[in-house]
Amino acid sequence: MKKSLLSAVALTAMVAFGGSAWAADIVIGVGGPLTGPNAAFGAQLQKGAEQAAADINAAGGINGEKIKIVLGDDVSDPKQGISVANKFASDGVKYVVGHFNSGVSIPASQEVYAENGMLEVTPAATNPTFTERGLWNTFRTCGRDDQQGGVAGKYLAEKFASAKVAIIDDKTPYGQGLAQETEKAYTAAGKKAVIREGVNVGDKDFSALISKMKEAGVSIIYWGGLHTEAGLIIRQAKDAGLKATLVSGDGIVSNELASIAGDAVAGTLNTFGPDPTLKPENKDLVAKFKAAGFNPEAYTLYSYAAVQVIAEGIKAAGASDDAEVVAKALKEKGPFKTVLGDIAFDEKGDPKLPGYVMYEWKKGPDGQYSYFQQGS
Repeated sequence: MKKSLLSAVALTAMVAFGGSAWAADIVIGVGGPLTGPNAAFGAQLQKGAEQAAADINAAGGINGEKIKIVLGDDVSDPKQGISVANKFASDGVKYVVGHFNSGVSIPASQEVYAENGMLEVTPAATNPTFTERGLWNTFRTCGRDDQQGGVAGKYLAEKFASAKVAIIDDKTPYGQGLAQETEKAYTAAGKKAVIREGVNVGDKDFSALISKMKEAGVSIIYWGGLHTEAGLIIRQAKDAGLKATLVSGDGIVSNELASIAGDAVAGTLNTFGPDPTLKPENKDLVAKFKAAGFNPEAYTLYSYAAVQVIAEGIKAAGASDDAEVVAKALKEKGPFKTVLGDIAFDEKGDPKLPGYVMYEWKKGPDGQYSYFQQGS
């Protein structure tokens, strides 16, 4: 889909920023769910990118040019994501931070961004397909589900060797892909799930599924999906008397999970990358976010790093208007310094980062439930 085919829907899919182009040196589009059930993640992408741009601009910009951030609200919907991507393309955006969902990032990267000379760096889309299609323009600052699922599957097999495990996913590219990779590693360890099912995004009543798990004696629920349905499963399982621990991935790393699940969230486990907010060199940055009233949890610093990566790529390439040249520089001239650590990219656009670790949900010093890296 070329930018000349911009649909009327695209004109309404964006957060209003007026005009057909912006008077700025380097414009970075941030696409994600700024509204809807996953808006907490959209806020992380937005705040991280905006703070990175502000800090880079304060330090002199990129080769003397300043960054301007513009926003596109995809509501975690692939069709809206394409509309957002087309709007970015029609307004001449060359660089995109986003999207949050793999199910949005995958089609947008190929149908719009690659065809319009746009480079996409996702802080959060973990489905391997995103970087496995031979596209020149796909990068991420997060890990992949085959890495994350491998850690989770091995953890389940070793830490819960005698448990009866149910593996459930939300049928999305992210959730289903993560569950499949976890199941693959779990099976490779000589184990087999007693229940393997999928549910729909937006489902509210999981009583039939919970009854089935209760009857099967399930004590571990592996969830491939996001925090919205996970919180309901956790709470409803407890209310039904199912004593089971939910284990999941990075899709539940929002403190909104605790708001949905209540006290039942205690003991929930999830994989995620090592917490960058714990790095001593990020102490002042974390304090800056908190002073502004925003907790830089989950993907906030991954989004910050995505802007840093774009900036460093432009510097290395010596040009800001040719994203393909910048993409080539990112793959050939790293590593680049970011808040996540030094990042180098392979030929696919995947970063060389530390592996996934396990987190546990419990009350923090403030008495509020959140996820804490095991051993930290």
